[in-house]
Order: sequence, then C-alpha cells, then structure tokens
Amino acid sequence: MLDDGAARHALRLKGVSKVFGGVKALDGVDFDVREGEVHCLAGENGCGKSTLIKIVTGVYQPDGAEAFELFGERLESITPVQSRARGVSVIWQDLALFPNMSVAENIAFDEMVGLRPRGVDYRGMKDRARVVLARLGVTLDLDASLETLPIAQCQVVAIARALMNEARLIFMDEPTASLTQSETDRLLEIVRRLSADGVAIVFVSHRLAEVLDIASRVTVVRDGKLVGVYPTAGMTQARLGELMTGHLLEDHVTARDMATAPVVFQAQDLGLPGQFEGIDLTIRQGEVVGLIGLLGAGRTELAHAMMGMSQPISGQMRLHDQPYRPASIREAISQGMAYVSEDRLHLGLLQKQSIADNAAISVLDRLLDRFGLISNPQKIDLIRGWVTRLGIKIGQPDDAISTLSGGNQQKVVLAKWLATQPKLLILDSPTVGVDVGARAGIFRIVRDLAEQGLAILLISDEVSEVLYNADRVLHMAQGRIAGEYDPRKVSVHALEEVIYE
Repeated sequence: MLDDGAARHALRLKGVSKVFGGVKALDGVDFDVREGEVHCLAGENGCGKSTLIKIVTGVYQPDGAEAFELFGERLESITPVQSRARGVSVIWQDLALFPNMSVAENIAFDEMVGLRPRGVDYRGMKDRARVVLARLGVTLDLDASLETLPIAQCQVVAIARALMNEARLIFMDEPTASLTQSETDRLLEIVRRLSADGVAIVFVSHRLAEVLDIASRVTVVRDGKLVGVYPTAGMTQARLGELMTGHLLEDHVTARDMATAPVVFQAQDLGLPGQFEGIDLTIRQGEVVGLIGLLGAGRTELAHAMMGMSQPISGQMRLHDQPYRPASIREAISQGMAYVSEDRLHLGLLQKQSIADNAAISVLDRLLDRFGLISNPQKIDLIRGWVTRLGIKIGQPDDAISTLSGGNQQKVVLAKWLATQPKLLILDSPTVGVDVGARAGIFRIVRDLAEQGLAILLISDEVSEVLYNADRVLHMAQGRIAGEYDPRKVSVHALEEVIYE
C-alpha cells in the first residue's frame, strides 16, 4: 500500500519497472514525495535514478506500474508536455540554459516558446523574472549575459525558470556538484525557501553530508531495485553510503610522515598579482599534499601556474631540484607534470570521442607505427592496460566516453595523464559529480599511486576529502597559504571552523 500520511503527495509511484535491451533499469520501485518536502533520491551512478526521473517527466514510459499519481491525479501514461503542464520540472546537472542570452531571457524562455511571432515585451519579461527571483530571495542583473555569470548564479537562473513555469515538483540533479561550500550553503537556503513555499523538491546528490542536512527522507535505489525509504534524522553518512553500495565505506586518516622523502616540486615566494602571492610549497616523492580553501582563494590559479598555463611574476619554482618555469602546458607535461582539471566534461574529456581515443590522446606520439600513423592495436592495448590497473568499467574501448558513469569517466581522465608517466600529478576537485562508491575507488587509486612514489597535489572543496586522503593539508585564503595541518592531529570539525569562519 502507498503511504497515506497526512501531508498531500506531489508524486506517488508503486511497482514501477523499466527494461532496456533485456536489462532491468528499474525493477518494481516505489517512490513518493510529499508537497513541500525535500526528498533525496540516492544511489550510485547507473542505479536507475535518471530512469525514474525520466518516467515521471514523460521521457520514458514505464513497462509496468501498479500506481502512478501526480498531485492526486491517477495516470496511465504521461508525455513531457503533460508533465510540465502539471508542474513537474527537472534541473539537470548541465542546466540546459542559453549562455548567449540574458538572465531575463533564460528565465522567461519557456513561456515564449510556441508563441506567434510578435514583439517581445522586454519590460514585462523583466518584471516577471524579478518577481520570481524575489521569491528566491535573490537579486541578479537581468540584462547580464548568462555566459558572464558563475555557475552558482546559473543554478539560480535554472530554478527561477522552473518557477516561471509554475513548477510544484522540482527534481535537482547534482545541483551542488560544481559549487564551493559557501555557494552550496546559499543554494540550500534557496531549497529550504522553496520547501517552505510548498514546492516539493527531489534532491539528487553524491555529497552525503548535504543530503542529510537538507532532506527529511531519503529513498535509496541499488541496481534498479528499491533498498528502502529512510528518515534522515539519525542517519549517518557511513550508513547511507553502505545502503547505496551494499558494503561499508569507512573514512579514516591515511596520513604518513613524508618529511624525509626526496623533494619533487618546490615553489618559493611565488606570486601572480591578483591571483596569489608569497606561495611557499613543497611536495615530496610519494606524498599527497591537500590544498583547500574558499572560492577565489587562488587554488586553481596556482595549479595553472604550475602547469605553465599562466606565468608567475615573482618567485621561483624547482622540479627535481632544477629550475622550472614552463612556457606552456605542453612543456610542463614533457617535464613530468600532469593535471586533472576540475571541469571533466569540458576540459578533461572529448565527449564525442571513444574511450580509447580519450585515454590515448596525451601519448599519441608513442603509438605511431612505422608509417607514422597511429597504431590502433597499440591504442587498444593501452586502454585495456589502464582498465585493468584502475578498475575502469567499460563496454568496448571504441564506445563513446559518454557511455560511462561519472566515476569511470574520471578514471579515464586519470589514465590519460598517468600514461604520460608523470612525476607530479595535480588533482583539482577529482570527485565532482562522482558517486560515493566511485569516489572511494578513486581515492584508493590515489593512495596506491602515492605508495608507488608519485607526488600528488590534491585540491578539493571538501575538508573530509583532504583530511582523510592527504599526508599534509594546506589552507589557502586570499591568494596565500594561511596554514598547514597534520591530518593526524586535527579533526574535520576543527578544520571546517578555520576554513569557513
């Protein structure tokens, strides 16, 4: 029986199934969301979350369902147009906005689609956009081109567009994946405001701490089956991770004393005005150095300078005790540097290319046959070697990279850089958009690489990531190194107080 609690339901599903090519993406799943509730839909990538959302929004039709009710209306089937008309909206991770259009135009876009050609009432459009933003407690420049805004403000625009469509049930797919902690906090406040206003929110996130913070209940799906529905009160991250993966994932400090290991990289008084100043940084062979700080602290800018993507004005760098000042990223790679960017989708991978092409792109010169052409057998051997070593789950090497989950895509990015045989690996937010199980797998790889002697700079927004996986933690603030911490002597809470004060 479906739950008949006192609160009205925005959505009630029972026994929903969906099969693709003989594979059960969903197998008799129950799911319900109450009006004004923030409800988390949790599970590893590939567990069926997206399939469930697409059934509710009419993109897919279920192969079977005992019950499908939307705002009290029992449905046999639904189309995307009908779903939207009933107040359902989805904010996907890529946001599906128009970067060359203004904030107001993006917010009002859907209401203008399909209208007869006529003059646009820009004043009215701005007035309506302003009202919606006020409902969110936010003020934005309505004339600003979306491409000039940071991702956090683009998220707000996407939410405002949903409200312009009178959304009563909003699915948010990884809304904080690309946000800093302070930006995440502001977004969660907007979610709470929507909830108080009666809007039902289905929150999909791999960041378990924020799931437990924002949601009242969590539905866990694993391998297309319902594991259960749980109140978040009293739930721990460890328990939720266990429910999602089927095995216990325990975080613990892995720090080692690396003070006597040979120095691989050193920066002294490194500075680039407006980005960072007075940076002293040492990274030793086999050491994992964690670097954490708020947005604008200069972390990524420092990584770019280390990779030759920008040129410091002051100070010096040394690599293997030799002067190091690369003029380009190509020169940095040739000297043993590697960089996994925080933007996997746009900077780390070629989405239209195959898995093998993405893994081999950094070492194509090593895969040439005697005619100077790329040897496909060598390329396939390369990817198969890394598939085994990193535990990458793929179909065939020639499959498109887009067929892989976020965690497996990130492992391909790692393979691409590790194929260059680097001496220092910079990991900039390596677990963005990666589920809890794959995240643990990535950090197991990081620790293995460090044990094998690779020097690693781990940049992250999450205190727990650097504290549990680094040998030393550096706090960067306002372009400077503000403090250094031994993970064995400081707690997550204490470090969070320092960073987010």
